[in-house]
Amino acid sequence: MSVDEDTANQGRLLAAVHGPQDVKRMSATELDILAAEIRDFLIAKVSRTGGHIGPNLGVVEITLAMHRVFDSPRDRLLFDTGHQAYVHKIVTGRQEGFDQLRQRGGLSGYPSQAESEHDIIENSHASTALSYADGLAKAYALRGESRNVVAVVGDGALTGGMCWEALNNIAAAGNPLVIVVNDNGRSYAPTIGGLADHLSTLRLNPGYEKVLDAVKDALGSTPLVGKPMYEVLHAVKKGIKDAVAPQAMFEDLGIKYVGPVDGHDVAAVESALRAAKNFGGPVIVHAVTRKGYGYRPAEEDEADCFHGPGAFDIATGKATAAPSVKWTHVFADELVAIADERPDVVGITAAMAEPTGIAKLARKYPERTYDVGIAEQHAATSAAGLALGGLHPVVAVYATFLNRAFDQVLLDVAMHKLPVTFVLDRAGITGPDGPSHYGIWDMSVFGVVPGLRIAAPRDAATLREELREAIAVDDGPTILRYPTGAVAADLPAVRRVGTVDVLTESARTDVLLVAVGSFGELGMDVAARVAEQGYGVTVVDPRWVRPVPAELVELAAGHRLVVTVEDGVRVGGVGDALGQAMRDAGVRVPLRDLGVPAEWHPHGSRSQILADLGLTAQDVARDVTGWISRLDTNPV
Repeated sequence: MSVDEDTANQGRLLAAVHGPQDVKRMSATELDILAAEIRDFLIAKVSRTGGHIGPNLGVVEITLAMHRVFDSPRDRLLFDTGHQAYVHKIVTGRQEGFDQLRQRGGLSGYPSQAESEHDIIENSHASTALSYADGLAKAYALRGESRNVVAVVGDGALTGGMCWEALNNIAAAGNPLVIVVNDNGRSYAPTIGGLADHLSTLRLNPGYEKVLDAVKDALGSTPLVGKPMYEVLHAVKKGIKDAVAPQAMFEDLGIKYVGPVDGHDVAAVESALRAAKNFGGPVIVHAVTRKGYGYRPAEEDEADCFHGPGAFDIATGKATAAPSVKWTHVFADELVAIADERPDVVGITAAMAEPTGIAKLARKYPERTYDVGIAEQHAATSAAGLALGGLHPVVAVYATFLNRAFDQVLLDVAMHKLPVTFVLDRAGITGPDGPSHYGIWDMSVFGVVPGLRIAAPRDAATLREELREAIAVDDGPTILRYPTGAVAADLPAVRRVGTVDVLTESARTDVLLVAVGSFGELGMDVAARVAEQGYGVTVVDPRWVRPVPAELVELAAGHRLVVTVEDGVRVGGVGDALGQAMRDAGVRVPLRDLGVPAEWHPHGSRSQILADLGLTAQDVARDVTGWISRLDTNPV
């Protein structure tokens, strides 16, 4: 074949894939070619939009094998975490949507019911798919429907406690359910070849299990000797299996185990899946893969194998966006500086060391840094234990993920008045990752926790200052929240009233505009626009939004109208809290609160979503002008 012919044929097989049935018809040789074409396709598309490239390069063969063995959408395929579903989207006819992956009107970066009948759960918080699968399998059994349920668990999801709760119940129920463990974090080589494949198939043969059960019953009926003898035989049997292939604890839970198999060998994975499908009970198929497989920059990326980069240059793997100072960087630097001064400060993260900035502390003080895996609940209560032991833990997680640990923050930390600082990265509308990743709930949800203080810095200077203030608190928990992306230029205050920063003020006291956190610059822009209409605006940054500062209520009392603008849900948000504090203090100044409606907002860029919500300087200025002008014609 000439070079020109080879170039013309690139992507030929992939172009012919419009659904799972097309993959089922392919030969072994064609599948290998298709896998290569899919990797080329993913690298080309994700390099332009950014996304979870590393995890998806690792599940190409697993996904192809699943769609050859099972019949989606009648058989249900679940991905945990959902960012491993790009190849699934390709196989189920969504190739064209990758030009706008994670962009306005384009494909979601996670499974999406609106996109395809092949997606049933829109999961993107890890460790949930096995619980969904347990419920689905029970429902199909109760309804008498013969449908397979398959859950792919990997990329750290098995470190989450929900997985183990689900496994316990899956074993007890005994329903047909296939769990594919995408093991991309183990260093040992998979056991492959004909012997291993034969032994795996044998263990999953229903006839083989019936023989074992018969032996167990016969020995169990023999007094004194029977039960001990069976346990010895079982131990020997297990020992033989352990000598052939590394065994996890799954069979001790009552779930059959097969593997490990080479997760980059379609035939090996397919063989294991067919045996698991025919077994008639819960089965774990252990597939060993490499994250970022097939793309050298991803394979050689020690941090996270290109887990979720922005747009990048294909040849080098380097980011194409100009470097900028991000909120995460400022936090990471200041935390290390504080740790230099205070040996009692320790860091905790939940499988997010690099994205949250905790990795910088870990590099300097590895003995004072703990990555607990995808286990936010454990992280919070473990932090409580560290605090009880005389330390000050700093727990760094994405804002959306702390929701999972509300009970632990409430009862394990706050009720004991323990000094734990939770640092919430990606707070507010984050954009491309969509509704499950928006950090819009924290100020509302955690605002009800007694004794918890919440800070929202507006720039790098206030982030550093408020982080130090938070860690100085020794009689209860604190939260520091900030958005994603680059930090805006520092915005100094003209004066400070108690803990409240006044950013600008005029001789007229028409409007008190409370700009929460990163909306400080927006508040300044709004004030300038409203001033053009003849009204005076005082812009303040409360800095600490919970509990509501008394000084903020006093400032409100001196104005004709109070307006709050926040990057969080309105229900129970800062505006709600300030309104309640004003009522309690007998301050009857009207208040209008601007924020995020408690709804599911689609993915898009942060600026696009904020514009949709009316949270731009132009929109807010128009609203404020209308409200204050109506007060002139209809005085309170």
